[in-house]
Amino acid sequence: MGTGAGSGQGQLFLRSLLFLLLAGPPAPRPAGGQLRYAVPEELEHGAFVANLGEDLGLDVSTLSARRFRIVSRAGARQHLEVNLENGILFVNERIDREEVCEAGGTCLLHLQLLVESPLELYRVEVEVLDINDHAPTFPWQEYVLEVAESAVLGARFPLESAQDPDMGTNSVHTYRLSPNSFFSLEVQTRSDASKFAELVLERALDREQQRTHRVLLTALDGGVPERSGTAHILVTVLDANDNVPAFDQSSYGVSLPEDAPAGTLVIQLNATDLDEGPNGEIEYSFSGHAPPRVRELFHIEPRSGQVLLKGPLDYERANLHELYVQAKDRGPSAVAVHCRVLVHLLDVNDNAPEVTLTSVSTPVLEDAPPGTVIAVISVLDRDSGDNGHVICEVSPDVPFELRSSFRNYYTLVTTQALDREVVPEYNVSITARDMGSPALLTRSTLTILVSDVNDNAPRFLQPSYSVYVMENNAPGASICSVSALDPDCQQNAYLSYSIADGHIHGMPVGTYVSINSDSGHMYALRSLDYEQIRSFQIHVQAQDAGFPPLSANVTVHIFVLDQNDNAPVIISPMPRNGSMATELVPRSAGPGYLVGTVSAVDADAGLNSRLSYQLLQATDFTLFSVAPDTGELRTLRSFLEQDATRQRLVVQVRDGGQPALSATVSLLLSVVETMPQTLSDFSEFSLPPEASSSSPLTLYLLVSLGSISFTFLLAILILTAIRCRGERCSRQGDGCSPRLCHCCPGSRPSPEGLKTSNLTVQPPAGTMAATCLDIPGGGPPGYCYKVCLGPESAQSDFMFLKPCSPPWNNEKDPGKQSQLVQHLRVSKQIKQPNMDWLPPSMQQPALKRYQIRHCGNRGSGWKG
Repeated sequence: MGTGAGSGQGQLFLRSLLFLLLAGPPAPRPAGGQLRYAVPEELEHGAFVANLGEDLGLDVSTLSARRFRIVSRAGARQHLEVNLENGILFVNERIDREEVCEAGGTCLLHLQLLVESPLELYRVEVEVLDINDHAPTFPWQEYVLEVAESAVLGARFPLESAQDPDMGTNSVHTYRLSPNSFFSLEVQTRSDASKFAELVLERALDREQQRTHRVLLTALDGGVPERSGTAHILVTVLDANDNVPAFDQSSYGVSLPEDAPAGTLVIQLNATDLDEGPNGEIEYSFSGHAPPRVRELFHIEPRSGQVLLKGPLDYERANLHELYVQAKDRGPSAVAVHCRVLVHLLDVNDNAPEVTLTSVSTPVLEDAPPGTVIAVISVLDRDSGDNGHVICEVSPDVPFELRSSFRNYYTLVTTQALDREVVPEYNVSITARDMGSPALLTRSTLTILVSDVNDNAPRFLQPSYSVYVMENNAPGASICSVSALDPDCQQNAYLSYSIADGHIHGMPVGTYVSINSDSGHMYALRSLDYEQIRSFQIHVQAQDAGFPPLSANVTVHIFVLDQNDNAPVIISPMPRNGSMATELVPRSAGPGYLVGTVSAVDADAGLNSRLSYQLLQATDFTLFSVAPDTGELRTLRSFLEQDATRQRLVVQVRDGGQPALSATVSLLLSVVETMPQTLSDFSEFSLPPEASSSSPLTLYLLVSLGSISFTFLLAILILTAIRCRGERCSRQGDGCSPRLCHCCPGSRPSPEGLKTSNLTVQPPAGTMAATCLDIPGGGPPGYCYKVCLGPESAQSDFMFLKPCSPPWNNEKDPGKQSQLVQHLRVSKQIKQPNMDWLPPSMQQPALKRYQIRHCGNRGSGWKG
């Protein structure tokens, strides 16, 4: 019975502490590029083992962020742990060396330490040192030994050996026998350095005097403090059985493959006994101190001596089994003899490699440089020799490779640049194959996700966009949509649309159109007018939300389509007093006589500006006709006596739009015998040349604006000079020269003056022209207008009219003044004409008549 079996945990801790004090602190010992520490078993939780942070040269403050940890196989007990705050390796749970290392010998704990960012792997070995925590024990507390009384002096009787799980000096060191006068004890050493005891007969036995003898056998270990175990031996004296069995050998050796099936014959033992009868019949059995594991695996036939395999063998668990067999005859006072059978197991390739993904860094950035560590892979094959030598490889069609860092440890690294847009994830097949025959292999698949990097700029679906928008559109209406794609993902593919800064006709582009930043839909912010702007372009930018953001631009061309929203405007003849235009026709006019030309313009374009003329109303439809294309008003026949002297006509001008718009003008034709020289409502006036074409309208308007400004300044200077000169004349006696003004008091116009009063006659450039028109019918005599024309008068729309005579009394003659104001107002409201559909012969005269502002009196003259 063990003397220390009942010791408590406190005594165990004191012994461990004493061991540490004697052995000193565990110091790291490099072993093949790795650290090695020694720690006694049975230490309490939290006991210090080593300072890994200092020994490995790691920054203790970054251990937690870099996930410093011990990597172990699934299901394995974590005996040691690392404190991430100080990098100290400590005992996590009690370590029992006899439990951790069943096979004996040096007991090592292999630790794999992993730290990330960057990924690094360290190997540490911790040797578990044995302490004397077990006392020797015997299989039974009492043995019965039968000894014949005829046994000779010096006869030896092997005794059951005590077992001690401890190793080295802590195992069984010696045996001690209680004092007696018949037996002594000799301790023998086996080849494996284990000890066993033999009882030696020192004095002849006499059964008749003493039939039994009791002695106490004590087994002592070599630990500090010393532990012991005892067993009582009862020696029974028997009558003589002169011969004992004898084995052929004292020790046998046999080899057996580990995959041998149950029932396989291990060895045939043979022992002989010279006696006859029952004294010569031998029985075989395991000795009392055979381990339980041996009894589970092997079986001995008692009569034949055959050792048979009973249970499955495992080379990886134990490659050697030691069997202690005894043989004893069946006679009285039988004495057992012992032998040892060593069963050596032969390794068989029965274990496939085990692949463990120790650490996986996924997903991996697509811009990771070649050589980036993706995963740490450990491979284990429990076989030995070539059967345990493992080769690990990956499929060749992936941009990854395996690099061996330690034995049976590999790192999976990239071999080339990755592109998530081409391959978003990889299924890497890892194959581990041993060198056995036949070879065994294991395949494991690792899925590696590629993380997106903003390396692709947005791309529009079209290189440019052309949008057609009908004029007079509703503000806020959608006009088009642009779309771009970004092959990146998540926020790197989230696009926002915007319009680049710019100006359209001097106005910010943001006042014309807007865009939805999420969808790319574009909206018109104002109603567009074809007559003001026919086309413009904007630049749209698509930008992703990555860092740094990438963008792309596209040009959107917006074309404004014309709509028939402008009615024709009649520019000749102009009605008088807001009623109708008048004209004189000689009675002698024959068929085809050109009475005049009705001219109109339409600010629209295309068919919307194509004009047609027709006679809507007439006093006599057989007398006049209107050319549908040119608007020429001609007589159809000669005048008859019964024809009325006043003919009223209504001419309609209609454009070609849908729906068509129209305008009318009323004409009053007076049939006279003779034609006076008078100003006609059909008078032609010159137009600036830029009005003949509307295609470069913008450039021409700019040139016209400059000309008008120059003309305006020149006219102001000339008027100022004339006014100063007139004041000087008045100071000289209120005299006036007829050369300066035909309208001064006392001066009457000559008939030649009336002939030259037609405004179609243009004075030389840079001169002033004053023309006086006498108004028939009793109007104020000598009323005239002074037309002030600058050098660029042929290209200007502006005229400055100034009466030479004293101002009229508004109360006496308000009609003439209102007529003039109304005429000027109408002329200002006319839009820029479009002459696309006028005949070439009519474009210049019509434009001329459209631009000139005329003045006159109540009388009218026709130009036929």
